[in-house]
Amino acid sequence: MRVITQQALGGPEVLTIVDAPDPQPLPTEVLVRVKAIGLNPLEARLRAGEFPLIGRPPFILGWDISGVVGEGPQTWRFRPGDEVFGMPLFPRAAGAYAEVVSAPALHLARKPAALSHVEAAALPIVGLTAWQGLVDLGGVTEGDRVLVHGGGGGVGHVAIQVAKALGAHVVATASGSKREFVEECGADEVIDYTAVDFDEVAHDIDVVLDTIGGDTVERSLAVLRPGGHLVTAVAEQDAELAAKYEAAGMRFSGIAVDPDPAALRGLVELVQQGRLRVHVQETFPFERVAEAHRLLESGHLRGKIVLTV
Repeated sequence: MRVITQQALGGPEVLTIVDAPDPQPLPTEVLVRVKAIGLNPLEARLRAGEFPLIGRPPFILGWDISGVVGEGPQTWRFRPGDEVFGMPLFPRAAGAYAEVVSAPALHLARKPAALSHVEAAALPIVGLTAWQGLVDLGGVTEGDRVLVHGGGGGVGHVAIQVAKALGAHVVATASGSKREFVEECGADEVIDYTAVDFDEVAHDIDVVLDTIGGDTVERSLAVLRPGGHLVTAVAEQDAELAAKYEAAGMRFSGIAVDPDPAALRGLVELVQQGRLRVHVQETFPFERVAEAHRLLESGHLRGKIVLTV
């Protein structure tokens, strides 16, 4: 069972569940019997045809999976019955809205016992974005001041926890309704962007992690200390903004998340230490994927949405 997107000419987009044969793995891949699928805002935008280089409707969506390795060609990394999770092939199509996914073994990690399949499926894209943005690009170390934009969202709430695990003082922007949630994630300061302008109250920031885009990226220049670093997961191709930051003596980096087994293992370690949890706002059975997408498109989510298979 798989899901494809379809759009009648001039009509609304619909999600259709179709039967399809199991994919055939390559020698370096394993078949994963999917238990849960994490949803991401990118997938709703793909349905609208915003990223033609990744795919156009009809297109089998999805990357975040958690499941069990099935029978078939094996690698030394996994055996049938192993519980795994990951974000295979991104940004190439992984066809993860499915009962069975063929995934490169290197793009998976063993699911920690502390996480259910639902929680594990919610983690890869947001966790890897936070890790690669803060650790690999941002180089956050103990004592740094980190500003996370969108602290109540999927990437944001995980990024707060990763930054705290690195020893940073974390400031997060969020709506007032999410203040308590963001504080529970570990934020030292929460700026209600609906009540005040963040660039008037935040200061001396070493690293900004942006998940919002728009004028938030440009306004963040004012909150950085000299030599500070903005990492954006939204405006990574904006050469004009990059030049503006560099002219001001700041660093500007864009992140397009990659499958990364080392980072996945780092996230697993934080989970096992009790320093990272992923919040799932709501789960839907696979057959209600259209309803899940309507919630996904509504925005202002608290954490993640997950499909169960």
